[in-house]
Amino acid sequence: MNKSLRVVCVLTTLFAAFAARADNWPSHLIKATIPFGAGSATDVVPRLVFDQLAAELGQSIVIENRVGAGGTLGTGQVAKADPDGYSILAHSSALTIAPAIFSNLTFDATKDLSSVLMIGSSANVMIVPKERPWKTIQEFIADARAKPGSISFGSVGIGRAVHISAEKFRLAAGIEATHVPYRGGSEVIADILGGRIDLYFCPLATALPLIREGQVRALAVSTPRRVADLPDVPTPVEIGLKDADSAIWFGVFVPAKTPRDIVEKLHAAGEKVLNDPATQASLKKLGVEPMPLAPGEMDDLVKRETAANLELIKAAGIKQP
Repeated sequence: MNKSLRVVCVLTTLFAAFAARADNWPSHLIKATIPFGAGSATDVVPRLVFDQLAAELGQSIVIENRVGAGGTLGTGQVAKADPDGYSILAHSSALTIAPAIFSNLTFDATKDLSSVLMIGSSANVMIVPKERPWKTIQEFIADARAKPGSISFGSVGIGRAVHISAEKFRLAAGIEATHVPYRGGSEVIADILGGRIDLYFCPLATALPLIREGQVRALAVSTPRRVADLPDVPTPVEIGLKDADSAIWFGVFVPAKTPRDIVEKLHAAGEKVLNDPATQASLKKLGVEPMPLAPGEMDDLVKRETAANLELIKAAGIKQP
C-alpha cells in the first residue's frame, strides 16, 4: 500500500469513528463541571436545566463543582478534556472576564471552548441602604461627583460579574468610589443592610425580596432594558450613561473540537428543555430571562465581551491580588 493510500485509509477510519461517536452519543453518563461553589447563581441556574436535560438525553449528568482560581480551574479542566461530548461546562459571563484578570491562564476560552446553549440572562440591581438620602440614580451620581471618593461599593470578589457591573457604571458616570471585595454575597448584603457600605450591584433574584420588604432601595438595573419585576427602576441607558449596561448570562460549553453533530444534538435537547413552560417558570423565579442564541452567535458574544472586558479592566485599573 503506498503512502497516499495509507493516509486516505487512516482519515477514513478516523472520520467513521467520529461519525459513530456522534450517532451513538450519549451512550454513557455525562460529566458537567461548574467552576464555582454550590449555591452560587452559576451553580443554581445550570443545575435546574441539567436535571431536565438528563431526562431529555436519556443519560445521567453528574455535576462536579470544581472550584478555584476565580473559576479558571474547572474551566481549564473542561477546555483540555477529550472532545467527545461527555465533558461539558456550565459557566457565566465571568468566562469573558477571566483573561483580563489572570495572566497565567492555561486555556483560551475563545479557542479552546465551543458554545452549546445560552440558558438565559439576568440583571444586577444597584441597591443602597434605605437610610441613605438618595431617592434616584441622578441624586446618587450628583452626590458622588460632589464628594469624590466618598462612596464605597461591595462585590463578591475582584473581577466577578457584580464587580464589573459596578465598575462599568462608575466609569460611565465619572465618579470615584472605593471597591470593597467580600468572600460571598451574604456578607455584602449584611453590610448594605447595616449601612457600612453605600452600594452593591446585587443579582436580581437576591435583590427582589430585600427591595419588596423595604430593606434596601433600588436605584437602577444593569441591563439595557427595564426588568419586568422592577418596572419603575430605570436603566443606565435611560439616564444617558453610554456603555454602562451589563447583564449576567449563563451558558453551556464543550471542548472546541467536539464533533458538530454532538454540539447540535446537545443544543437541540437544551432548547427543548428551555422551551418547556415549567422550566421557564422556574428560571423566572431566579430572575433569569430567555436569551436565545445559536451556538455560533454565542461564540461571537464570548469573543466580543472578552475583548471589551480587557479594555474595561485596563481602564479601571483592576488587578488580581
